[in-house]
Amino acid sequence: MKPILHLVLVAAACGLAVQLQAAAPANTNANFIASPAELKARIPKQLRITKPDYVVFVPEVTEEKVSDTGNEHFLVFDGPDESLMVVWTQSTHEGEPDQHIVFAQSKDEGKTWSKPRIIAGPAKAGQGDMASWAFPLVSKSGRIYVLYSQNVGKFDTFPHTTGRLDGIFSDDNGATWSKPQTIPIPRTCRDNPDTSFPGNWICWQKPLRLTQDGRYYAGITRWTSKAVKKNPTKSWISHDSVVEFMRFDNLDDNPEVAQIKISWFAFDKDAITVPFPGHPEVSACQEPSIVKLPDGRLFCVMRTGAGSPFWTVSSDDGQTWSPARRLLRKGGGEPLLHPLSPCPIYDMGGNAAGSGRYALFIHNHDGHYKDYGPTDTGFHRRPIYLVPGHFKAGADQPVWFDEPKFFMDHDDVSLGKPGTKGRLDLALYSSFTLRSGKPVLWYPERKFFLLGRIIGKEWLVPSMKTP
Repeated sequence: MKPILHLVLVAAACGLAVQLQAAAPANTNANFIASPAELKARIPKQLRITKPDYVVFVPEVTEEKVSDTGNEHFLVFDGPDESLMVVWTQSTHEGEPDQHIVFAQSKDEGKTWSKPRIIAGPAKAGQGDMASWAFPLVSKSGRIYVLYSQNVGKFDTFPHTTGRLDGIFSDDNGATWSKPQTIPIPRTCRDNPDTSFPGNWICWQKPLRLTQDGRYYAGITRWTSKAVKKNPTKSWISHDSVVEFMRFDNLDDNPEVAQIKISWFAFDKDAITVPFPGHPEVSACQEPSIVKLPDGRLFCVMRTGAGSPFWTVSSDDGQTWSPARRLLRKGGGEPLLHPLSPCPIYDMGGNAAGSGRYALFIHNHDGHYKDYGPTDTGFHRRPIYLVPGHFKAGADQPVWFDEPKFFMDHDDVSLGKPGTKGRLDLALYSSFTLRSGKPVLWYPERKFFLLGRIIGKEWLVPSMKTP
């Protein structure tokens, strides 16, 4: 990477980090991490504070190696050899120029994991352009694809969201990987008119075999280029964003990455939008999470800037989607509260089962938490509540929810890159597996530890107030 470009990317990433924490009270200075030794001293007490059943990765934190202190977008999946596999995005801190993709594997049902290996992106700043937000797909014959956002040396939203859709594959269970290739993404009215800038997008959850014929399907966040629409406030949360969907049409034919065919839905001017409070000309609608309903429809939950998740439903196998609406506990009931933070929903019968029993994860507040407000995303993204949901046949909102149940939190100790305040957020850039009847939430803890927690049946027992 050229020195000037490196400085530009660092400045942009640091600017975003400062923006995330801009309104923090002064007493958070007590969380400043002065050195790798100080960070390492925090690990023993903090590692199990959220009561994990599995530990996938703990940063090494040595004076020589601190480029593993940012870990997120943590996607665990079933490998073709019946092992558990995982890809995630790693860096010193989110958005820094050393951001890269790593792969690891467990052959004993998550008890132990292989040492992560970099499969895309630079190990250190200056060794190439960053790679971010990888997601896995496995063909029926066992070829593993990992697709990701590849930075091209310039950006027009954030350095880790402007990128090509690149990918690699492995035919030997992750031992070796192909050379990267690019999948063309059709441009939209939200992309920079200068076509040398790629689109601005993130696929944050694993594509799942959700269609009636078993093809992979997923949602994406598409950010609008600053050359098209200006952010009306000083906070990143009001930057224009929408939700679209993609279907992988020929993956089971084992194509070269460049030959993967993708169909797009709710695309371009038909994208799913949710007005940002006070600025209805701007949409803040992001990070779609999809489950199948028992009647075959697809139900999607999205994070927004409106103080609640919103939902949309598709009755035609994901080809068209209803307008987004605020997520309520039940039809006509009170809204579920949640700030602009990941709010994944998972099918407790399996990722694409359509079982009718679901677990939604929220913070159970609208962004006003302790002394923080909606723009303080580095601080208010906690605690985590699990909200049991069930299919309600004939209802307008097809999934109704029980009372939110406190699931986890920590004790206000930050973790992260030495020389910074670290992170306090429990943003769930998470994934879910169901193996041998055991449902597991895999989650990045303060974007530092990578952990797993079993969702026992006790979490899904309805309360007396179930609607």
